[in-house]
Amino acid sequence: MNFASKLVQMVKDRFVQHNLKSYSDKLREISALKLESWDDERLQSESLKLKNKAQSGTSLDDILVEAFAIAGEAASRVLGMRPFDVQYMAGTALHERNMVEMQTGEGKTLAAVMPAYLNALQGKGVHILTFNDYLAGRDAEWMGPVYRFLGLSVSYVKEGMSIEERQRAYAADITYVTAKEAGFDYLRDTIALKPEGIVHRPFHFAIVDEADSLLIDEARVPLVIAGEIASTSSDGSRMANLARELKLGEDYDFDENKRNVYLTDTGAEKAEQILRSGNLYETHNSHLLTSLNCALHAESLLKRDVDYMIRDGKLELIDLHTGRVAENRHWPDGLQAAVEAKEGMVSKSSGKILGTITLQHLLSLYPKFSGMTATAQDSAEEFDETYSLNVVQIPPNRPKIRIDHESRIFTHKEARLKALVKEIAEVHATKRPILIGTSSVEESDQLSEQLNKAGVPCHVLNAKNDEKEAEIISKAGELGAVTVSTNMAGRGVDIRLGGGDPQQAEQVAELGGLYVIGTHMNESARIDNQLRGRAGRQGDPGSSRFYVCLEDDLINRFGIEKAIPAAYRTKQQDEPLEASVFSKKMDHIQRVVMGQNFEMRKTLNKYSDMLEEQRRIHQEQREAVLYNDDTMSDTEKYVNLYHMDRLWSDHLAYVSYIRESIHLESLANRNPVDEFHNRIIHAFEQLPDKLEQETAKTLRKIKANGTEEQIDWEKEGLKAPSRTWTYLIQDQFIEKKANIFGL
Repeated sequence: MNFASKLVQMVKDRFVQHNLKSYSDKLREISALKLESWDDERLQSESLKLKNKAQSGTSLDDILVEAFAIAGEAASRVLGMRPFDVQYMAGTALHERNMVEMQTGEGKTLAAVMPAYLNALQGKGVHILTFNDYLAGRDAEWMGPVYRFLGLSVSYVKEGMSIEERQRAYAADITYVTAKEAGFDYLRDTIALKPEGIVHRPFHFAIVDEADSLLIDEARVPLVIAGEIASTSSDGSRMANLARELKLGEDYDFDENKRNVYLTDTGAEKAEQILRSGNLYETHNSHLLTSLNCALHAESLLKRDVDYMIRDGKLELIDLHTGRVAENRHWPDGLQAAVEAKEGMVSKSSGKILGTITLQHLLSLYPKFSGMTATAQDSAEEFDETYSLNVVQIPPNRPKIRIDHESRIFTHKEARLKALVKEIAEVHATKRPILIGTSSVEESDQLSEQLNKAGVPCHVLNAKNDEKEAEIISKAGELGAVTVSTNMAGRGVDIRLGGGDPQQAEQVAELGGLYVIGTHMNESARIDNQLRGRAGRQGDPGSSRFYVCLEDDLINRFGIEKAIPAAYRTKQQDEPLEASVFSKKMDHIQRVVMGQNFEMRKTLNKYSDMLEEQRRIHQEQREAVLYNDDTMSDTEKYVNLYHMDRLWSDHLAYVSYIRESIHLESLANRNPVDEFHNRIIHAFEQLPDKLEQETAKTLRKIKANGTEEQIDWEKEGLKAPSRTWTYLIQDQFIEKKANIFGL
């Protein structure tokens, strides 16, 4: 490390220490309370007193010290796990609504117990939002005895539970649940026709685990609840065939960052001739133009086994950030149908959308929430600007001794693959465990095939079985283990040296600990650091190295190959390039891309924020009807709710249609965001009059038929959907952006 780097690090360290001072002061107060001499009965009695204080209006800040000391002592007795000082500090920061950065293996699960216990004393419920169902169940079972010892109830929610089971789980003082499952339950609540069908109680406090993934990578992912409708015909096959006939560079082209595809004048003329449609850009042809754009996007920008895979005859999307199958996720309907048509599949309707909310807006419904992750500092500005969360870096309990080697940079993919296999084979011969993070299912399969040919057995993780995944990833630190995985596999699961066997752990430590290899540089430094952080937990030895290639998407996809001198772009060699020359360029590219993605998310928020504002107004009006016991009959209530839900669903369909084609407004030099806002505001303003008319019309009909006492809602054409299901939309960036790299 040179002098300049040391100076920067010193300044950072001093800043961190300054930020931690208030938490250190609280820690001293907690440590001063010696509770070891208390028997269990006294500990539980004092917990009950704190509960009574909290529910009588005493500020939680005033009882924090005693509550944390009691919770820590309970964890020591019940679990044999006494919290480290840094875990108390992290817990305090979580209570004070911060984004807490704790290194991998530093015990975030236990750190969350103290603030969860404190906030649950008010009796309003605390949600701990985990990364997947497996972790929700594991952590609830693991930490549950501490809460129960102190007189609080704890439960967890998982997919497949009944309404009654979910109601009981959310009624607990502390509930472990994934954000997606909590969100889907919220959406089901928004279409409940009776109060007893609602599972959530009012939101109170949430602690978000793996918060960088949820609050940034997946923040804009819309959660959707849909209802059954008759299938509709689609011209997907015709458009897929047309897309194959059009030629890149002649009939269509990409934007600067290869995110979107656009017809050229020549392509538009050719399409108009084939479709016999006349001018594609006239209003009555907007559906055709949108369908063709989706078909071109599917054909030229979405790649099988990179963006999606086909398994058991079903199209499954691959998460852009993790490289893993994204369970229950769809693209917007037009694009989903286009990809299915491209693959020769019969398009299955996603049904009529009844409700939708993004994860970001779901979290904003909590009066108070905080987050924890191993990688937050790189996105501190976004956490602050988007969520008003300050990043608090908690130092490790033991100093980090992991060695992060300089990246090896190759001119082409074949050279990198050859070097990877050679390096892995040589290290494997020493029995040192290796974890390799790849970018896609395709790359995982390719690398594992080459490793098998070289006589190196390996585990490959690119499926979606969380429990099996956790089991395999936990063994990645055993002697001789070689694990090929997408970057984030096993997130939330510690990799212990020797698989937890003390004798084997010593042998692995002598070999240098876990060796982490990244096969590419990600768009975000956070994701790179997540991978690096799998090694060197709690002061263990370990090392990491990234293998980068000038042909990688990070360079080519964003049109920033200008950052690499032409002499190196065209030259091919088996040996790595001089790293010191290129490492700074690669780091710069990554920082610029992170900045661009941040700006992109802010732009997309301008679309979703307006719809969310309308959704909240609609939901407030709906709840006023649902809970109206003074002035409406059950029949009036049902009819009103039915039409409210139908009109809102129609509004969502209109918004979705506008959203898929609004980027075309830029071709007419109009601002797509402004046009989008104008159209959906105008549509929303018409809903109250439509609701009043439809409700009055239905009630008059029912009264005229004399069926008010016993109404057959299906016969009246007013039956709610008999089946609903939930999924997530893989949102697309559909607004053309200028090249902001300035390279």
